[in-house]
Amino acid sequence: MNQNGRAFELRWSGLSDRGKVRANNEDSFVGLQFDAREMHYLGKVGDAALATHDLVFAVSDGMGGAKAGEFASRIVVDKITRLLPRSFKQSAAGMEAGFADVLGELFTQIHKALLILGGSDPDCHGMGATLSLCWFTPGWMYFAHIGDSRIYYLPAREAGVRQLSQDDTHVGWLYRHGKITERQARCHPGRSSLQRALGAGNQFVEPQVGAVGYESGDRFLLCTDGLVDGLFDEQIVQRLRAPDAAEVALTPAQRLVTASLERSGRDNTTALVVEVC
Repeated sequence: MNQNGRAFELRWSGLSDRGKVRANNEDSFVGLQFDAREMHYLGKVGDAALATHDLVFAVSDGMGGAKAGEFASRIVVDKITRLLPRSFKQSAAGMEAGFADVLGELFTQIHKALLILGGSDPDCHGMGATLSLCWFTPGWMYFAHIGDSRIYYLPAREAGVRQLSQDDTHVGWLYRHGKITERQARCHPGRSSLQRALGAGNQFVEPQVGAVGYESGDRFLLCTDGLVDGLFDEQIVQRLRAPDAAEVALTPAQRLVTASLERSGRDNTTALVVEVC
């Protein structure tokens, strides 16, 4: 319940753009509302209460030759819609004790599907994908992540932003340990060299998992690396907390994607913003 005694509500907006350079869009995102019996796709913009249903949001960035990357991210989204609703009963029975197992199994099944297809179809050889996923239940957000897409958390009680996910790159490791700055990380030639991903010939998959207890006014951002190629963290915060007059009429996702494309646009760019009400 929020401070008014009502069930928490979520307000969201999502947008994906292929950018200025790439011919196709290898990013995908999805929003789902589900319980043990049914599942509904959410639109790119909307709001919903958490009284009777859980909500899931995810972004994925595919990789591979030809159109394999585009196909890979779509497979990821399709598998989420098929596999995750089956786990709702486990959530109701005590998600606090088992969310890591549930989300770990989801990532494992997606990983296996990409490996099988990548090994059986020459056009899909080496295909892989990142995945950043947030599962909202009343009072808690459970997340799982692999790759270099990101999950940001903007608490209502704090002025800044926290990156919940860890970039699965050597450059990400250097930045987390204070060996390089955010600006140096963005310009580093090895910033896109993934050490872990779904599929892509990796033998095992070990996603990062975690949980956040949220409150009204908190915001979450799921995005692909194309967005942060154009925006520093402080610029993300500015557009979500204090947009200028020209941006107020835009959805939060539109503000971020538009601003990122103006500054870069070298990669596919996706933002999915969720606000707790």
